Amino acid sequence: MTWSEMQPLLSQASWDTLYMVGWATFISVVGGLPLGILLVLTDRGGLLQNVVASKVIGQVVNIARSMPFIILMVALMGFTRSLTGTTIGREAAIVPLAVGAIPFFARLVETAVREVDGGLVEAVQSMGGNTWTVVRKVLVPESLPSLISSTTTTIVALIGYSAMAGTVGAGGLGDIAIRYGYQRFETQLMWITVAILAVVISLIQFAGDYAARALHGRGGHSGPAPRLRLLRPKPEPARTDVSKAA
Repeated sequence: MTWSEMQPLLSQASWDTLYMVGWATFISVVGGLPLGILLVLTDRGGLLQNVVASKVIGQVVNIARSMPFIILMVALMGFTRSLTGTTIGREAAIVPLAVGAIPFFARLVETAVREVDGGLVEAVQSMGGNTWTVVRKVLVPESLPSLISSTTTTIVALIGYSAMAGTVGAGGLGDIAIRYGYQRFETQLMWITVAILAVVISLIQFAGDYAARALHGRGGHSGPAPRLRLLRPKPEPARTDVSKAA
């Protein structure tokens, strides 16, 4: 196969992979962030302590994480068809990709949030801050560098999942590697696909690490004063001494 024949295949496959991974990442963050925070809040000693709820949510997350992705795709075929009307193609692949990544990302969020200094939480509570205020002003901002790293890890994992999704007709670079590189013995095309995946993963990892270091350097993990200042009452205006003025 010549390069002129490979180029349109690789271009379309790369776009399909980015499309699937992009949407799956967005859904995973939207679903996994509150789930991970809820795991911390409902745990023993948390702001919303509920041991039963924490155990139930934790078990559901563990079961979802333990299921191999290829089996998860098959198990969700009925659900995928009800949402997208089909079980093949990039739109259909987004469903199992997101479902598989949400519990994965939730556990990473839980680990990141648990690293936040408990003294900051107590300080906000002593100023009258409620649970939502603690989450918005302390837990999320203070764990943001770790959350960026967790998102990067999730994206890299989703790229690997998307390659497996290509084995069942989802499209993308994994599909190209299987259909052309393996089944038609186009070894050159297969190795080019592997190289593209390696470059994409390296760029994503570099961008994620750079963003996490930048936030950490600005005090994103150890700068409580600017944030807690938002909760402090405004200082009263200085009183004028009438006797001195006279």
